[in-house]
Amino acid sequence: MVLGKGASSSLSMNKVDGAEEMVDNSNNFTVLVADDDPLIQKLHEMHLKKFGLKVQVVENGKKAVDLCHFGATFNLILIDKEMPVMDGAEATKELQAMGVNSLIVGVTSRDSPYEKQAFMEAGLDYCFEKPLTADKINFLLQELNKNN
Repeated sequence: MVLGKGASSSLSMNKVDGAEEMVDNSNNFTVLVADDDPLIQKLHEMHLKKFGLKVQVVENGKKAVDLCHFGATFNLILIDKEMPVMDGAEATKELQAMGVNSLIVGVTSRDSPYEKQAFMEAGLDYCFEKPLTADKINFLLQELNKNN
């Protein structure tokens, strides 16, 4: 289940893991993955890199906020709901308050629509259930292409 607004855009077709995927490599998009689970970090990083995206990984919301505070910029920030030090909702609120101009997407293992809605209210653009899939990444690429 995804929460957020709908979108459409045209992208070129590429092969990823033997399947045709819609990818636009003309933009050099950067992605910040904020997740405390090393397996999810690696999985998301691998999937995103298959789409030609530049990926940086941090293990909590505070590190994500600190990176942006010190001038790092990202087209897309994927942020876990539950992390130590600073959770995804608190980090999202801080990033929004700082005026960060990134697509901020929550990722959560929680299936509850209520919990996803509460996470969205922190200021997310979208919220997806973990793990990211090629379809979800395609959707996010379409959104990035539409906005850039």
